[in-house]
Amino acid sequence: MDSSASALAQSLRRFCLGAFAFLARELEEGAELPFSFEEHRSPGRPSLYEYRPLAKAFVEARAEPLAAIPDTTLALEELRLLPQARIFSRAHTGGSAGAVGGSTAGDPLFRAVLLPLVVQTAEAVGGFDWDDEGFDASFQQLERSLFGSERRYSALAPLVGLSAPAPIELGSAVLVRMAEPGELASLWPEAGGLLPRDFGREPDRLCVLQCERPLSAEQVEAPDAPGELTDAVTALRLATAGPIAAGPVAFERLDGRPYGIRPVLPIAATQPAGEATRLDVFRGRLARDLLTCLAAAETDAELGEALDRWELSLFQEEPFRSEQLRQALTGLLGGQDGAWAAALRAAVLLGETGNERGQLLSCLRSLVHGEAATPDAADAVRRSLVETLVYRDRGQLVQALDETLLGLRPRPRAAFAARAAV
Repeated sequence: MDSSASALAQSLRRFCLGAFAFLARELEEGAELPFSFEEHRSPGRPSLYEYRPLAKAFVEARAEPLAAIPDTTLALEELRLLPQARIFSRAHTGGSAGAVGGSTAGDPLFRAVLLPLVVQTAEAVGGFDWDDEGFDASFQQLERSLFGSERRYSALAPLVGLSAPAPIELGSAVLVRMAEPGELASLWPEAGGLLPRDFGREPDRLCVLQCERPLSAEQVEAPDAPGELTDAVTALRLATAGPIAAGPVAFERLDGRPYGIRPVLPIAATQPAGEATRLDVFRGRLARDLLTCLAAAETDAELGEALDRWELSLFQEEPFRSEQLRQALTGLLGGQDGAWAAALRAAVLLGETGNERGQLLSCLRSLVHGEAATPDAADAVRRSLVETLVYRDRGQLVQALDETLLGLRPRPRAAFAARAAV
């Protein structure tokens, strides 16, 4: 252990000793430490039962008096001397590290490092009877996080509106999977009040959206998890046409330790109307492709606006819903030629046969002429967005569609994505 780690260990040991002494007095004076009764099953063997102290809620309920312990200030000063601890000082706890006049109990370092260390030690020893080995094991985990060459960041957001029996990767850092029993409540006792209604009890409310990535030891800012989760929700909505939402908050971890709770952006956290859908491997693959392609919207202002208008239409009533869809289609494929050209190009893009193209053109013409969007018209706008994203070059796609109309080339063959997304 180097000198920095040794000095930190001594400082944190004193803090934890003071915290344990205070919490033990609380129990002696009548406070109750809640326990969970857990069953452990093994095939062909009797079940084993275990009482586990629920230390986190007990400790966090006493954050203010723990923050007033003299050794708390010394431990925080020691942590602030470490460049490696800067990322913890930016934890999303609602506090402000070192704020003048602010409460130490709201300090991100106190919330993200000191309180979890007390909780881990208490869980290791089964209460608040001090044990050096329990502290040493807990400190070693923190030491690896602080002084290691790499960290592991993850954010979890509840996902509603779809079921996914098997994990589906949406990219190297984003995953849809079933929520594990108690995984949120074990680290965040307050999670029960932050979950969507009936989460964990309905078939379309059993999954989480996970964003996970390695961080270098020098990185002091957490990834933009709300932004990444929002893009993933957009990709899932485009791929499945389902009423998908994530949030309303994302639960962050750093090296397995609670790091913070951040709100998910409203556009992703609000659930559209509609019937729940199922995410299979094929549509999961399409969502993965779309998530990659969404980066194109950052350099194509008209494509970005079309996506925004389409997504806003999911939450609006008439006549605003149809107006958003109309503007989305026009911005996507109209160019300088306007809405009528966008409708014609979309019909050619999506229709496999002359009859299909004629039906699509009819419903899209009604939309661009000011009538309320039919379900077919609304879905055609979505599918057009899917096709344009998959094609990856909107300008070339428009040119190819015009050349198809003139008989100069076959219809662009990107339509497999839109058919798969129906």
